Amino acid sequence: MGLPMRTGRKIKLFGLSAMILLTLGGCKVTGSEVVVNADHIDNKVFKIKEEVCTLPEARVVLTNYQNIYDTMYGIDLWDHGFKDNQLEKYVKDMTVSRLAQIMAMDYLAQENQVTLNEEEQAKVKEAAEAYFTSLNDAEKEYMQVKQGDIETLYTRYGLANKLYTFLTQGVNDEVSDEEARVMEAEQIFVSDDEKAKEVEQQIKEGNDFLTVANRYNEAAEIEVFFSKNNLEQKVADAVFSLENDEVSKKIKTDDGYYFVKCINHYDQERTDDNKSVILEERRKEAFDDVYQGFLTDLPSEFNEELWDEVKVELSKDVTTDSFFQVYEKYCTW
Repeated sequence: MGLPMRTGRKIKLFGLSAMILLTLGGCKVTGSEVVVNADHIDNKVFKIKEEVCTLPEARVVLTNYQNIYDTMYGIDLWDHGFKDNQLEKYVKDMTVSRLAQIMAMDYLAQENQVTLNEEEQAKVKEAAEAYFTSLNDAEKEYMQVKQGDIETLYTRYGLANKLYTFLTQGVNDEVSDEEARVMEAEQIFVSDDEKAKEVEQQIKEGNDFLTVANRYNEAAEIEVFFSKNNLEQKVADAVFSLENDEVSKKIKTDDGYYFVKCINHYDQERTDDNKSVILEERRKEAFDDVYQGFLTDLPSEFNEELWDEVKVELSKDVTTDSFFQVYEKYCTW
């Protein structure tokens, strides 16, 4: 538990040149309920308007996600026995959600007359060849994939990336030091009024803040970093008015009471990093304003029965996880 965060931000999309962990619960594609179609025609996983995502295309992304998760955090997540195959469901949902988002963005690109130029198309072909060549026979068989499938995927990703840049090009990229300021602090959180009074009295008597924190704090951490853009305004006003070694008065929230000691009121390195975060948030919001409205009337079908039959099968011969890395190497524009 930490200080209450600012709410109300609409953040739906992350940077498209990186691997994104986006999930949608249930049978949802592109942000709205889809029509479930049980037909197994031509191995189509889903369809948006007239464009389809084939099973080999979906298996490429699914296989890369499954192998990325296989080595994430330095442990084998697939060996940890998640209840009811939750990890498999998560990765499969993420695959369909991500691919559907990309395809929807490509339709939006058409509406905005955003296309890949000849040089970008050549980069896509080069990337597709590089990734397909990296696959062994077992991986090609497992994913049922041809080089043309990879080229289709990279074309869609590249077009979506170009659309994102197009729709966010007018965003103000000036972020002040004060807006992005990050401070290092120590905190004490207590959930009831009586303990808050005890902490308040201990601090007034001049007891060491960290000692009091070790005794009373109910939050997960004592040593924390705060940024203005992630705190409710009234909380930010109280916390960011502190100078080094200054302790706040009692801060009342819906969860309980906080006391904060400022250790470093301006962390330069983290502030610089936070500027990039704030700028990306602005871009996401600008993009989402257009994208969410576009989804309202976008028809889609999802072949749920076909996708349910697809299972994650781990094999020592199927280890490919470089699909996104190859894309970033060749197709960042």
